[in-house]
Amino acid sequence: MSRSSGTGARATEVDRSEAGDSTAVLRDLVEGRWSCRSFDRKQVPRSDIEDILQIARRTPSWCNTQPWHVHITEGFATEQLRQAIAERISRQLTQEPDIDFPAEYEGVYQDRRRESGWQLYESLGIAKGDRVASGKQMLKNFDFFGAPHVAMITTERNLGPYGAVDCGLFVSNFLLAAHSMGIATVPQAALAAQAPTIREFFDIPAERQVLLGISFGYPDLGDPVNSYRTGRQSTAEVATFIR
Repeated sequence: MSRSSGTGARATEVDRSEAGDSTAVLRDLVEGRWSCRSFDRKQVPRSDIEDILQIARRTPSWCNTQPWHVHITEGFATEQLRQAIAERISRQLTQEPDIDFPAEYEGVYQDRRRESGWQLYESLGIAKGDRVASGKQMLKNFDFFGAPHVAMITTERNLGPYGAVDCGLFVSNFLLAAHSMGIATVPQAALAAQAPTIREFFDIPAERQVLLGISFGYPDLGDPVNSYRTGRQSTAEVATFIR
């Protein structure tokens, strides 16, 4: 639909005003989103989940390949998946991701990883070096932190790293869309470490790779584990400008 007639200057003012409003909304969503580690068991209505997907499906991808697919659990299916993973890790807690995890964390990446972990443990009163308590907290990954839903994201194997990058964009939009609706999320590489169980549970074909899981639902805001927020780099650290 064409814009109503008017001077170019006036149209530009309207455009800038509209862009400013959109920027403020986006800024609030990005800065306000956080990773939830304790959920209420209340189910999210199917219509709300479909709204999240309606937004996330507009994610851009290389040559519009749209390599993502999502398996989403509801109700008893979430409990069945919990049980399947619990049974496997009770026999042997090993990592078998479809896509290799980082070989190691060094330098600033290790520093950020440790800082995030310390914030988590401090929120729960877990002392540094308490491996029993920290181990119990780690296992909550496989209980989905009590979430009523899990979204497992897969990518097309033959599209390689760039297919995974495209899926990362989809995940970001999924997280922001959920946050805009008051639905909390936590993206979990830990679930991808259990790829054989995930693959069997959802009957995922060989040409698809398990990328990560997103546990989601309504947050338990009374749990102290949901009280901390991780930091971010400054814009000066993120970007280099060259004239």
